[in-house]
Amino acid sequence: MFIVIILTGIALAFGIIIYVVNKTVPTKVKGIEKTEEIASILPGMNCGACGHPGCFAYAQALTKDADLILKTPCTVVLQDSDGLERLEKALGVTLDASEMSRKALIHCNGNSEVIYNYSGVETCKGAAQLLSGYKKCPYACLGLSDCVEICPQGAISIKPENGVAVVDPEKCTGCGLCLAECPQNLIELVPAGTKIAFLCNYAPLRDIPGREKCDAGCTHCRKCFNSCEYEAIAWNKEKAIPEFDIEKCTLCHKCIEVCPNHTLADFTKAAAKTRTEAMVR
Repeated sequence: MFIVIILTGIALAFGIIIYVVNKTVPTKVKGIEKTEEIASILPGMNCGACGHPGCFAYAQALTKDADLILKTPCTVVLQDSDGLERLEKALGVTLDASEMSRKALIHCNGNSEVIYNYSGVETCKGAAQLLSGYKKCPYACLGLSDCVEICPQGAISIKPENGVAVVDPEKCTGCGLCLAECPQNLIELVPAGTKIAFLCNYAPLRDIPGREKCDAGCTHCRKCFNSCEYEAIAWNKEKAIPEFDIEKCTLCHKCIEVCPNHTLADFTKAAAKTRTEAMVR
């Protein structure tokens, strides 16, 4: 009888403890419902382009700091107007996709001379390990498709005529995954509204003895800068390259016309050009 009383008392005590814990301890971690709501809006691709290991981790970060969406936006959601509207409501912020959207731009015009036959691992990262690649320009696109393979949208292709990677802006979501794949650091994310593409990555301050730019590279002559009547071009003295103001640029094409090596191109026509080339191939 004594043992029964003791066991009953213990059971009663544990029952009280369980009841109290059930009433006082939350069943979910604080903020988890908000995180789950945000995660349900995200694409679930877990691509890591936002800088987080996956969409749920990104949702957790947004739960703690909603302004993070302005610094590292989900590029896939930016393409989805319905998803963007839902995310705005979930975060309590206003998002302008046109201002936040980015596109990949490859700063290479091709035409660099091949100086030796490369027979190693068929990747740009592998080829770049030997003398910065097998082309005379040490910053040239090697065209071995590292960026092509990593692009989830199929927005990058290799031009057969010069072996240089090119981006279709209409397909590109600006995820930025290709940036880390390029050992030559040729790829840059630029505003989606970019009008003039600068197709060279060779700066005079980085000259390497025995290596030189191709005849399609920037000569740093400043003709584009001097030709602009709208002050839409600034000359970066440190890098000795032109920089373009989207708002001031009228796309008059004068800078493109005066460029002696055709290093400048109309970025707005790039998508149509890549589609035409694909149809020809």
